[in-house]
Amino acid sequence: MNHPSDSGDDGNSGYGRKPFKRSRSHFADRVTADGRDGWPVEAGRYRLVASRACPWASRALVSRRLLGLEDALSLGITDPVQDDRSWRFTLDPGGRDPVLGIRFLSEAYDAREAGYPGGVSVPAIVDVPSGQLVTNDFQQITLDLATEWSGLHRPGAPDLYPERLRGEIDEVMEGIYRDVNNGVYRAGFAAEQGEYEDAYRDVFRRLDLVSERLTGQRYLVGNTITEADIRFFTTLVRFDAVYHGHFKCNRSKLTEDPVLWAYTRDLYQTPGFGDTVDFDHIKRHYYGVHRGINPTGIVPLGPDLSGWLTPHYREELGGRPFGDGTPPGPVAAAEEVPPAGRPPEH
Repeated sequence: MNHPSDSGDDGNSGYGRKPFKRSRSHFADRVTADGRDGWPVEAGRYRLVASRACPWASRALVSRRLLGLEDALSLGITDPVQDDRSWRFTLDPGGRDPVLGIRFLSEAYDAREAGYPGGVSVPAIVDVPSGQLVTNDFQQITLDLATEWSGLHRPGAPDLYPERLRGEIDEVMEGIYRDVNNGVYRAGFAAEQGEYEDAYRDVFRRLDLVSERLTGQRYLVGNTITEADIRFFTTLVRFDAVYHGHFKCNRSKLTEDPVLWAYTRDLYQTPGFGDTVDFDHIKRHYYGVHRGINPTGIVPLGPDLSGWLTPHYREELGGRPFGDGTPPGPVAAAEEVPPAGRPPEH
């Protein structure tokens, strides 16, 4: 999720003032097993900086949990409300990231490229020894966590990007990215009626197609969780809380599509998914930061979260969430989502 300067306007108030175009990741280096870009996979060397508000960053949070990379790749969580200087570490003591020692993520960007003029986005992987940003390529980061970081995966880690299914996974992800992941933003930040309506129709056309696909199968591709499910989940889990109202994607709610609602609950209740979701951060970010869309900054009290923990019955379709692997262990105490961001326990 990009810093406001990516909108090409004046900070947070610029959202919704001009046609929306997602910026390409400026720093596309990869952290790989062979270190071909100069960044070899190495336990403890890198820090993942993420916002729990951001769907693009949340993909990396889910992948890191499922693969058991918590000890190998440390985590910095930003304040859900960034200011015009970028994502802030105001949740940490003294307002500084305890590992990187910085107050703003932009400092890691500047350490990599002095006077960097672009937007500051999450997720970001930062090289701890040098304090430099390595990559903000949100499309590639999770694929590399699943493949290049395999030597550091936990025992029983699932294969999130199985080689034999990559063609189908890529095809499914491409349509979902264009029409849903990015489509909700095209609708929400549209500056003209026609632009909004085109995006709205794309969102719901794709949701209907995927709902039909998921009627008879538990997961998007194959019979286990893959990268495709992670990318779809991080948009769906935000749908009723922010995209339905704030982004005007209001033909129907997630809860009104029995298949997609059950599918999303199934994933939410799977270790590694729901335990990374903070509904409080999500709402405070979207409604508090996008002042061009929501000038008052008032954050809604709803929607009711109690349904997230109700039975989904998707296990009746078969499927094995982790394939031949096992679920991830409990969330580390330091990484637990605060009660304000979770559904009430039944």
